[in-house]
Amino acid sequence: MPKQAVDILMKKSIVWLASYPKSGNTWTRIFLANYLANRDTPLSINQAHRFCMGDTIAKTYAMVAGGPVDTTNISHMLALRPRVLQGVVANNADINFVKTHNVNAEAGGVPLIPLELTRSAIYIMRNPLDMVLSYARHYGVTKEEAVHHVSRSDNSNQADAQSVTQFLQSWSDHVQSWADKPKFPTLVLRYEDMLDDPTAEFTKVLNHIGIPVDADRLARAIKFASFKELAKQEETGGFVEKPAQAEKFFARGEKGQWQSELAPELVTKMRRAHKKTMKQYGYW
Repeated sequence: MPKQAVDILMKKSIVWLASYPKSGNTWTRIFLANYLANRDTPLSINQAHRFCMGDTIAKTYAMVAGGPVDTTNISHMLALRPRVLQGVVANNADINFVKTHNVNAEAGGVPLIPLELTRSAIYIMRNPLDMVLSYARHYGVTKEEAVHHVSRSDNSNQADAQSVTQFLQSWSDHVQSWADKPKFPTLVLRYEDMLDDPTAEFTKVLNHIGIPVDADRLARAIKFASFKELAKQEETGGFVEKPAQAEKFFARGEKGQWQSELAPELVTKMRRAHKKTMKQYGYW
């Protein structure tokens, strides 16, 4: 292969939009999509994927494999993953946004977030006591089951016809893998700060990426990505990312729900499992 082709293939252009599930990733992606589209009306929530692809979409693995794949064959999917991500950067763009819920670690000896393709990352974390409530609703499990899942180092989202396996690990494992001593430029955001001051936090996002900040455009994109707007669009037209077991994708999006909705014994279990990380990031 000519040297020029190799250089294009291996360009460090991926900007990861990373988070544990139900922590604000979709909100951030829809904000970015609206800012980049720069329209006078809200972009459809079902078009946001055009601005940021996911790293577990089964059809991209099938394209690389040259035919149908068995997404439940974890070793085969991991073997394909480097080529899938190389395909992302092969367009020679300066930036390719890629959404991920994967931990920043290896699985089966394969780096899930390869340094040689990574430009930077935006990592969004959320108070795990609120996150676990949304996690339970999203995946159709009890709160007790959700607390158990997000505290296990082997936690994962199982493959289905549309997606390959996502390797989550525990909430603490996930946060530490992305936010503690990152090996590439990483902007770490807290969901609660984004709710309190979206203008300041989304300005950080644009500055991190290197996109000029226009105040009017910023305000419009924030409005178009508001929870009220997203919930309205889901109500009228549905949302392609909503899992079948969930009643809604955009359920509430608030902070502090745990104080009235998470049983004291489950709060205690979460705090025991995630004490160090919760204290480190101001959630204690």
